[in-house]
Amino acid sequence: MGISGSALTWFESYLADRSYQVPARISACLADISAWMSTHHLKLNLGKTELLFFPAKGSPTIDASITVEGSIVSPSQSARSLGVTLDNQLCFSSHIAAVTQTCRFSLHNIRRIQPFLTQEASQILVQGLVISRLDYFNSLLAGLTACAIKPLQLVQNAAARLVFKKPKFTHVTPLLSSLHWLPIAARIRFKSLVLAFQAARGTAPPYLQSLITPYNPPRPLRSASSGKLTAPSLWAPGSRSSRSRLFFVLVPRWWNDLPQSVRTCGITSNLPQEAQNPPLQTPLPLNTVHLVNLSSPLFTCSTLYK
Repeated sequence: MGISGSALTWFESYLADRSYQVPARISACLADISAWMSTHHLKLNLGKTELLFFPAKGSPTIDASITVEGSIVSPSQSARSLGVTLDNQLCFSSHIAAVTQTCRFSLHNIRRIQPFLTQEASQILVQGLVISRLDYFNSLLAGLTACAIKPLQLVQNAAARLVFKKPKFTHVTPLLSSLHWLPIAARIRFKSLVLAFQAARGTAPPYLQSLITPYNPPRPLRSASSGKLTAPSLWAPGSRSSRSRLFFVLVPRWWNDLPQSVRTCGITSNLPQEAQNPPLQTPLPLNTVHLVNLSSPLFTCSTLYK
């Protein structure tokens, strides 16, 4: 670390015979939860309790076990919560692998009964059993590289070919356009922009609203009514790690790339009728996203970004 001499000696003397407070506090918190559950005729299942630390990028892995009612809970590399597999590096590789495996198993089962299904029935099954899983908590994947989410895109491509009974190497872009399915990267971006819209409109939970700051120029400018959001710097002061995947850093940049008519819809005015229902018969390029009018609770269509 570059510390030596008297400074190193001081740190060694300061840290000597001192214990970490975080594991002790976690143990005390779980003990209180266990006591509360016991008074309400419940029991904390320590056998299924998982401990997961999220260290800062570049920092050493935390190896601190906690003890609750005589049971030792050791840190794990990943943990499952609400159907999402979280890992201590937040790269979501385990989650993507699990979703991919489940979706491919569902596609295999649908393919077995497809001779008895119409195309419409196949599409309904695929959307219910596969596409819904691809969309579940997909906003957590915002900022990941195209290589990281490629397994999910391959699953969606296979699902589109299955609906139309096309061979494995059939060009998939026209199929996605016909089904009105956005590519995986666009679906992730769409979900994040919906959350940003709700936060800017004041309908999102307070913890999300606190992450979004409307753009207010220091002096009167026309951009004050443009509906933009303040985009923080990608780099934290004094830190070498990028913050590009953080919600309050990434999503405002996506939001500011939208047309002004979309950024202000539902806030100052409604979108024109022709923008609410754009024609989708033409092929949809993978870098073009037709999204919904966020001013409507039912989300009618509008072009959000290119």
